[in-house]
Amino acid sequence: MDKLDRDIINSLQGGFPVTERPFAEVAARFDATEDDVIARIRRMLDEGMLTRFGPMYHAERMGGGLTLAAMAVPRADYDRVAALLDAMPEVAHNYEREHELNMWFVLATETPAGIDDAIARIESATELKVYNMPKEREFFVGLRFDV
Repeated sequence: MDKLDRDIINSLQGGFPVTERPFAEVAARFDATEDDVIARIRRMLDEGMLTRFGPMYHAERMGGGLTLAAMAVPRADYDRVAALLDAMPEVAHNYEREHELNMWFVLATETPAGIDDAIARIESATELKVYNMPKEREFFVGLRFDV
């Protein structure tokens, strides 16, 4: 990762231009080309330096469902269950915690009822209980990772 890669990442964490040619606008900030910015983002995704590049949607405001969920997954089965979740379009991301409930993930569905359906499919496929923890109150935390 070079300085331009870091500059692009740091810049885009604060927002993405909503214009006809947003990558050209980003490129102009750093005396780069539109094609170079696109290629760099694609390369960082392909190499795993970035795990995601895209908008964050408020699923509930769009009529969808959103919840935080957790599971207690036996260590020997962890990779298989993680791969199953990673393959589900409803799973925004999952991560491991050092806790009895060691696998946590976010579910986002097109409808609120889709949450129960996704949980039922996960429980059926894994034979493990999913603990559904829908939010009761929302907080906004501005999180940035300067690189």
